[in-house]
Amino acid sequence: MTARLPGMRCCVLLRLLLVMGISLSLLGVSLAATPDRVVPLREAHSPALQQQLEARLKHLNLDTAVRNRQLAVALVDITDPAQPRMAHVNGHDMVYAASLPKIAILLAAFERIHEGKLEFNAENRRLMTDMIRTSSNIAATEMMHRVGPEYINTVLSSPKYRLYDRNLNGGLWVGKEYGRGSAFQRDPLHNLSHGATAYQVARFYYMLETGRLVSPELSREMKTMLSEPGIRHKFVQGLVSGAPEAQVYRKSGTWRDWHADSAIVEHGGRTYIAVALAQHPRGGEWMSNLIVELDRIIMEQPVRTAGL
Repeated sequence: MTARLPGMRCCVLLRLLLVMGISLSLLGVSLAATPDRVVPLREAHSPALQQQLEARLKHLNLDTAVRNRQLAVALVDITDPAQPRMAHVNGHDMVYAASLPKIAILLAAFERIHEGKLEFNAENRRLMTDMIRTSSNIAATEMMHRVGPEYINTVLSSPKYRLYDRNLNGGLWVGKEYGRGSAFQRDPLHNLSHGATAYQVARFYYMLETGRLVSPELSREMKTMLSEPGIRHKFVQGLVSGAPEAQVYRKSGTWRDWHADSAIVEHGGRTYIAVALAQHPRGGEWMSNLIVELDRIIMEQPVRTAGL
């Protein structure tokens, strides 16, 4: 028994080294998405993904809506976050996005927390979570006042984020409380009170997923608040029927004929960003059908993970 111990120890050592080697490989995967390694989305356009997106939109009879600029869509495969693949139609069209830009209030609030000017206590956590999950207008307006309304667009337009960029036809914008009253700061390009482009919303989620919104730790807090959506329509409704096992981190918006939805979706070893903005009475129905097709596009792709 004693004579076999050295061999057993060697075996254990080999197994330990193998485990360490695998762990280092996994560490390499996580490091591949650190801020100095990610690819800007403007450089991530995939002709193959673009062709698939346009084909699915035609299959859904939404190509006319795209041509009439009633629908904007962005799809980004971030299964390997260091090598995103993006496709979009009307991605730089800025439209009224209702409650979707509440994600901008969330970002500004966490910037204030990071600066030490807003306490990350139970009450503020509850307000931010209600603002996102159930889209509470009361919570959103209260957070706007706690953050400072003008500060939100300062953050969005800052060189750090450029989530509103005049050179890219705008982007995310919040210039009015979520309730009655006048706008305090409409966007300078389109005069919108609550606006978004599909491309810039996709950038928001990509920066969130790669830990570049405020800090990696606070990005995780924001993503948690985007989980467990309390309103089950549009993307959520489509995924419940088409991919019920998918994990969704999401913010939507609705006002009259304007419909918006946006999400990070984790499904079957893949991760992707989906954004849709529409101006049409059937916009919500479009989005329920659209997300099923977008999910199929991604699920048909080979699993792409760095270092594995």
